[in-house]
Formats: sequence, C-alpha cells, structure tokens
Amino acid sequence: MAASRVRLGMVGGGAGAFIGKVHRQAAALAGGIDLVAGAFSRDPAANAATGRECGLPTERVYASWQALLDGEARLEPGERINLLAIVTPNHLHAPITAAAIRAGIHVFCEKPAALSSAETADLAHLLVQGEALYGLAHTYQGYPLVWQARHMVQAGEIGRLRKLHVEYPQGWLSDDLAGQGNRQALWRGDPQLAGQGGCVGDIGTHAFSLVEFVSGQRIARLCAHLATHVPGRALDDDCAMLFTTEQGASGVLLASQVCAGEENALKIRLYGDKGGLEWRQEQPNSLIHRPLDQPMRVLRAGANHPWLCDEALQRIRLPAGHPEGYLEAMANLYADFARAIGGCPSAAAALPGIETAARGMAFIETVLASHASEAKWTPLASSTGVYA
Repeated sequence: MAASRVRLGMVGGGAGAFIGKVHRQAAALAGGIDLVAGAFSRDPAANAATGRECGLPTERVYASWQALLDGEARLEPGERINLLAIVTPNHLHAPITAAAIRAGIHVFCEKPAALSSAETADLAHLLVQGEALYGLAHTYQGYPLVWQARHMVQAGEIGRLRKLHVEYPQGWLSDDLAGQGNRQALWRGDPQLAGQGGCVGDIGTHAFSLVEFVSGQRIARLCAHLATHVPGRALDDDCAMLFTTEQGASGVLLASQVCAGEENALKIRLYGDKGGLEWRQEQPNSLIHRPLDQPMRVLRAGANHPWLCDEALQRIRLPAGHPEGYLEAMANLYADFARAIGGCPSAAAALPGIETAARGMAFIETVLASHASEAKWTPLASSTGVYA
C-alpha cells in the first residue's frame, strides 16, 4: 500500500517574501508533499495572487492563520492539512505553532521558534502532551557534506577536537535598507517583530546550530560583543564571540550583515589532534579534509561516491558533477519530515526540532547577557528534560 501524501498548509510567504517560495519549491522537490492550503499575506490581493500562483482553490486560501486553522478543522480528516509551514516574521512563530499543535497539526517553522526561552519551553510542554511533530528550518543541516563532516568527527577521523571556527558574513544590510522601505529589512530591524537579537538572531543562530551539530559538542560558555554600525538601526547588525565547549574545545563565532560585498558566506572549520575539516556553504559540494600527516584531500558530493557516509548519500539526488544546493538542502528537511510523519523514527531524529529551538533561543539570550556584562565569560545553560 502506498504511503499517504502529506497535506501541507503555509502561513506567510506571500509576494515579496523570499523564504516562502523556497519552502514551496523545496516541498515539491522532496516529493510526497502537496501544498493544499495557505494564508500567505494580510494583504487580500497579495494573498489571493499567491494562492492562484500555487494553483489553490479560492476556498483554501484563507484571510488569516486563525481562519486557516478554523477552516481546515471543518474538513474531513483525510482532506485537511496535517503539516503547517510557518514562514512569517518571528513574533508570530510561537502563537501559530501553539495553535497548530493544539489542533494536532505537525509544524515546520522558520527559526527562531519563539521570542524567548520561556515561550519555547511552553511549546515544548505542548509537544510532550500531544502527538504533533515539530521541525525547525535550519536549512544548512540538510546539506549532504554537513552530515559527512559530522560523521567524520564522530568516527574520530580528525581526533579530539581542539579548535572550532564558524563564520557567517553577509553584506546585504550594509546600507539602511529599512529606511528605503525594504520589507525584509524593516521587520528584521523591529524588536517587536524580530525579537531581542538582530544579526545574532537572524544568522548567528545558524552558525551556532551548525557548529554544535557538526562537532557534536555543546557550547558551555561564551564571551560576546555586539555592534550596530548603521545609524538608526534598533538591533545589532554585527557580532563576534569566543566560546568553549563542554568537552574543552575552544572556538570563535563571527556573524555580520554589514560585510560589504559578501553574499552568504557561511563557513565552518574544525581542528582536532589528527587533522581538520572545512565546509563552505557557497561551495557546498566540497568538504576539505586536512589529515595531520597526509596531503589535503577534497571530498565531493555525488550519488555514485561510495566513500561517503550513508547519511550523506541519502541526501544526494544526482551523480557527481551535477551541483545541488540550497533548495535541495531544504528539500532534504521536508523529506525527513514526510518520513517522520509516516512513522520513521530515524527521520524524526534527523530533524532539527524543539531541542535545537531551545538551544538557539538560549544562545541569543546568552549572547545579549554577555554583551551587557563586564564578566569575561557567560555560561550558556543546558536544556532540561522537557525537550527530550
């Protein structure tokens, strides 16, 4: 018997929203997922236009997220959505997620999960009480060679970790785009909509999550500095920090949105006592391995490369030399979610979930506390069993 297809709904992602189209394209690429409903914009014309673009019937294009949940609840169980993608500004993530969980609908949400650790803990309690699954859209965790790097660290191929370096420079906010009316810059610079952190919340959390995922180690304490370089901007646009992990590795994390000329240059380097690894998001199909006593080698993505680990191979769609990138990485997360809904425990375990959400929120709050403090180090609290 064929597996049931996932019925996807979306809140946000209307005209002018970059990430909504990415989610829709990635879900289609993943396979087994059909977009059947949406509330894409508060603007009625934009909402209707996006619904038409997606080929949805007018009755499944709702005026608000509340109307979407109410309308879907009136449908037969086999027709209503069973997965909701939330791609709105940050302040709506927690209330929409909570309402969907209470309705028994699985949630795939853009990060951050909420605007505070307290809100994230409330979501965790709701998840424990119900049967809904939760995923956080840390897209970079969908890249095959990120999993290859993680596998090689776990296998001891670079030895005991000593030094971790992760950086995420962008240049798109080098000018005052919010002052020029750019909608994406406007909401990201508004603390009421974006939350407590600017750059640190928007892309610093990606760097943080990536370094913890690949290294398999948790950051225990950090020393952070935030800066706002564009006059009139309410939130940080640049951050830098030192950190140490629970296992004793030392590290550096840099994130900035005012590095003029940079595009999306996320990069991670890990060094152990037997060698090092390096992966760059702008060249995602290459993983550099630097053994201590051998020549450097470059591992390349490709479905016909048997020397890659199983976790990497199952996320590769094409033979070597056929580039895969950001859409495919997001599609891998959707594919994992579809398999998790179908009852696959390994797929559910592969998803960034509420534990990742809690760590990311704790990271933002710890960075802000460190920046405001005169103390050299600020501890990053470990999560409790509620996220397990």
